[in-house]
Amino acid sequence: MEVLQSASFKKRVRSFHRQDKRTLDKQIRKILKDPTMGQEKKGDLKGVFVHKFKIHATQYLLSYRFVGGNLELIMIGPHENYYRDLSDYLKARYHPHRREISEGHRDRG
Repeated sequence: MEVLQSASFKKRVRSFHRQDKRTLDKQIRKILKDPTMGQEKKGDLKGVFVHKFKIHATQYLLSYRFVGGNLELIMIGPHENYYRDLSDYLKARYHPHRREISEGHRDRG
């Protein structure tokens, strides 16, 4: 199984300290051993799993999903606004014109 990283995930991890990256790597290895350890989400986030863990005193959420036979790491961050940001990221990534169309439709109203 190959591990893929989204642009959002890569950007966030770049700011982690070396020790924090080691903690994250351990969590990713746990997911690879047991891919269902995260909680599967519903609704707009169907098919996305979220695994919760701590780095120092901060709880982080790591979202991932399976694409073909690969594991895609989507987003990592603290809980505050996490699900809203995750939903917005996935909508923009897979429906880039949806927002423009809905805004344009409102202007005609």
